[in-house]
Amino acid sequence: MSVFGLLGHGFAVAATPTNLFFCLVGAVCGTLIGVLPGLGPVATISLLLPATFALDPTAAIIMLSGIYYGAQYGGSTTAILVNIPGESTSVVTAIDGYKMAQQGRAGEALAIAAIGSFIAGCFGTVVIALLGPPLALMTQRFASPDYFSLMVLGLVSAVVLANGSVFRAISMIFLGLLLGMVGMDINTGEARMTFGFVELSDGIDFVALVMGLFGVAEVISNLEDVSVRIVNHTRVGSIWPSFRVLKGAWGAVMRGTLLGTVFGILPGGGATMASFSAYALEKRIAKDPSRFGKGAIEGVAGPESANNAAAQTSFVPLLTMGIPTSATMALMVGALTLHGIAPGPMIISRQPDLFWGLIASMFLGNVMLVIINLPMIGIWVRLLAVPYRVLYLIICVVCAIGVYSVNNSSFDVYLTIGFTLLGYVLRKLHAEPAPLLMGFVLGPMVEENFRRSLITSHGDPMIFLQRPISFALLLLSVALLISMVMPSISRRREEVFQE
Repeated sequence: MSVFGLLGHGFAVAATPTNLFFCLVGAVCGTLIGVLPGLGPVATISLLLPATFALDPTAAIIMLSGIYYGAQYGGSTTAILVNIPGESTSVVTAIDGYKMAQQGRAGEALAIAAIGSFIAGCFGTVVIALLGPPLALMTQRFASPDYFSLMVLGLVSAVVLANGSVFRAISMIFLGLLLGMVGMDINTGEARMTFGFVELSDGIDFVALVMGLFGVAEVISNLEDVSVRIVNHTRVGSIWPSFRVLKGAWGAVMRGTLLGTVFGILPGGGATMASFSAYALEKRIAKDPSRFGKGAIEGVAGPESANNAAAQTSFVPLLTMGIPTSATMALMVGALTLHGIAPGPMIISRQPDLFWGLIASMFLGNVMLVIINLPMIGIWVRLLAVPYRVLYLIICVVCAIGVYSVNNSSFDVYLTIGFTLLGYVLRKLHAEPAPLLMGFVLGPMVEENFRRSLITSHGDPMIFLQRPISFALLLLSVALLISMVMPSISRRREEVFQE
């Protein structure tokens, strides 16, 4: 069957009343968390994981993915109108978007952000549909050594593209790998690092870890922010951009879309890196760079297109190879696993409804987000006046109930408290918890493929170098690590992240 025929089947799946409803729920929730500063898609998805257990896997993944790419839309609204980026991906959008709002051009900025997001989101979805099946077919030829080397490359890339100290990022990876090894040994059945707790026999509960590290720890960190946010209701004006504005933004939208597509597929890239890179690119190639920071339409169009394209295409390596490229995608791996679905090359053949239904839902979700965002601008801005102390109290209660309801275990609640303290300490030490989550999710798969490779080669580690694919992936990983210790590249990396 052709891609168009399979997409037609996907639309039939996504257009069922249940899936349409949860696609809308995901889009609305994503917009909401994008508008409200302090809560990102990682924290929100981790909070909502327990709520998906009663859902069909397809509906659950449609909703969770809608939250992710919906947050990219919502973050731009308050960034443009009140200079408060609701999402990290909208930080650079606020630079020129807010200046446009002060100049009475808020409607133009919002319209270009929505148009760019819609085009980039749809393009990213087309990329998934076109690249997904051939990549999955290619990955089916991978053996255990190839999978091991691919996961090593993913972990190394997460270190290279992690914000902050390389040493801290590597430490977080190893800590995640260590936590992923807790439980019964897959070969011998012996308990490892359970410290006598029977509840740890099956390993550390995924929901408890992500809720503690990203949900409650984020709440506590934001409670320290005592700054008062003053919401100035800027007059939006007409949201129909002129032909001159469209002409000026068109090139930036295309460049941002292509750049975001690449960053979404790359391990460790993601929407935030894509938006910052797109802004830097537009400023570098502009005939008059001095316009940036004063209301340049390219400074809105480029980043908004890039972050939405990256949000969509980050599903390519997840669905075809089972490799998460960011913390959010690692949560998606956990969500699929909790529903008994192993992400990877076989998901297209074994779960065609889920794969093609998810792709079709992304088209529908992008349409919903344009409708949700532009007419409801006033409502989203007013939400900024809601006291955070009320929101945080609700979040903590939902966390406790959600964690307990997964296994009806108070031990999981205590685990969440422990990981909350760990997440808070990591933030104080300026160590990103995202690489830890990548290590935790990939750790068991790395160990399984490593040991399986050694079993098939009778203990000969040269098997990882004898297979061309594995050798090429390991060589690339080593090259990335060597480049990180080179003074010129290391210094340039620090300058980029600081900028």
